[in-house]
Order: sequence, then structure tokens, then C-alpha cells
Amino acid sequence: MNAKIEEIIEQLNKSSRIAVFCHARPDGDALGSGLALTLALKNLGKTAHMCCEDLPPEKFSYIPATELVNTTIPQGEYDLFVTVDCADTARLGVFAKRFSKFKKTTVNIDHHVSNGGFAAYNFVQDCPASCEIVTRIFRTAGWEITEEIANLLMLGLITDSGNFTHQDVTAQTFETAAYLRGKGADVNKINYQMFTRQPKERALLYGRVMNKIRFALDDKLTFIVIPKKDMEECGADKSLTEGFVDFPLTIDGVEVSISLMEFKKEQYKASLRSKGKVNVNAVAATFGGGGHVLASGCMLFGTIEHVIDKLTYAVYQNL
Repeated sequence: MNAKIEEIIEQLNKSSRIAVFCHARPDGDALGSGLALTLALKNLGKTAHMCCEDLPPEKFSYIPATELVNTTIPQGEYDLFVTVDCADTARLGVFAKRFSKFKKTTVNIDHHVSNGGFAAYNFVQDCPASCEIVTRIFRTAGWEITEEIANLLMLGLITDSGNFTHQDVTAQTFETAAYLRGKGADVNKINYQMFTRQPKERALLYGRVMNKIRFALDDKLTFIVIPKKDMEECGADKSLTEGFVDFPLTIDGVEVSISLMEFKKEQYKASLRSKGKVNVNAVAATFGGGGHVLASGCMLFGTIEHVIDKLTYAVYQNL
């Protein structure tokens, strides 16, 4: 059951030592919402630590606050655990067990429709980014949004909305962006760092991957495959593949794009994107994953041809 925003604020206000968690392999929304919340709590005089299984990818190194990310929980007693941008505890990685067994208060702030509510207090809303929700919490609570915090919140808003191009973008999303811009968020810098700037390694890998796009279901479905061998030969890591899955959706007639990144032999991380006709959250749920109607993910096992066949049939059932 969803808590009221006032209840979430009450739990944050009355706690003095707080751990903030986001999902493993953090993206702009996970880092933006988690670090913004951590800084806001610190500004209120509280002890707050941001925790993530993985350190932020290199492309976020321009953000000073990323130095606050811990890959272990700093020692000490905590009275509140908070997750942001995390659809389920499994996505917390190494922190999942600790969070589930925490005997004090837990809060879950998220925007994924697949989030079933795993904390004592859940605030889950279907919108483009968790940063939109966190901004609303700050504004309702009357907490100061500094320029640094505004930039973090705008980071998540821009990246998770596909630069405001996704179908779930609403008037409220734009109003939130306007508010953050008024607080000093540098939209130009964020867009350059996230969508324009790229290292040579990413460009080389991008060329290889897009040269082998596969089409299915009368060209309504595309697959791009990112083998470990190609990443190694290009000198690219997993973080540099973000955004690859969006390119095939620009092709006329394509309704669903799926990226298959090889994690290890016969294990693939599938990222699914839809133009709107297909609910890819339902497709991902078939394989134990989830996310949003237009953007979801899951893990599949088997040979690449077997994985593609399974996903093709799942998409066909949802067309």
C-alpha cells in the first residue's frame, strides 16, 4: 500500500542516521535521486550515506557528489534505510539481504510500475523518473534545493525521460524541470555530458553493434547484441552501452527494440524499449524482470539464438 507523501517526509525528518540505497549498475536517475536525497539530509544536519553495489560509471565523474557513493554500508547504527529508483530488493545486489532484515524503519521511493512495495513505507508513482518524485518530496517538505541538488535531480529527470521524449512525460514533468532550472540546474551541461560527449571506445563499439541489427516480426521488432568479446576488443565497459537500445526505435516501422548484453557465457541482460503499442513490462515479466510499460529489463539464459527466439515469441504475444 502506498504511503502518503507526508508520512514519507515524517520518517525522513524524525530519523538521524540514514542509509540511502539505489540499484546496482546505477544510471542517472538512481544516482541523481540517491545523491540529491543524501545531500538534502546532510544539509538538515543528519548523518546520511549513499550506498550502491557499483561505483558510478566514468561518464558521471564530472559530478563531485559521486565521491559520496559507498560500496559498503559505513559502520554504525541506523534508524532508517531508504531505497530510491529500485523496483525490488534483488536490484540492491549485495545490500538486498541487509535491507530485507533491517529491523527498524524502511522507505521505498520509486517510479517503476512493477514495484510491489517491499518497505514499511512505500511511495511509488508511475512517472518518467524517481527524481521527479524526490523533487516533489523536497518541495512538499520545504527543504532547500541548492544548485548542486537541482543539478542532480535534473540529471535523473533528463536521462530517464530520454531527454523528455518518452510517452510518460507529462505537464508535471516539464513543470518540475522548469522549477529545477530556476534553482540553477545546468541543462546544457547535463545534456552535453549525457548525450553528446562520448569516449572513443563507445563510438567503436556502437559502430560494431549497430552494423548487425537483427529484424523480426515483419520488422516490428529489432535486436542488437553486445558480445563480451566486442566490448573487450573495443576497450569498452558495460556502462558505455547505455542508450544503445534506443537507436533502433528511430527506424520506421519498428515498435520494439531489444538490446542483449552478454554478461557471461549463455547469460544475457535484456533491455527492452517500446514506442507505445507493446507493453514491454509484460514481456520482461515473462522472464522474471520488469520496469515500465515502455522500458523494462530482464535476464535470460541460453544460447543467443535461443534467447532471441524466446523474446520474439513473448513480444509476438503482446503485439
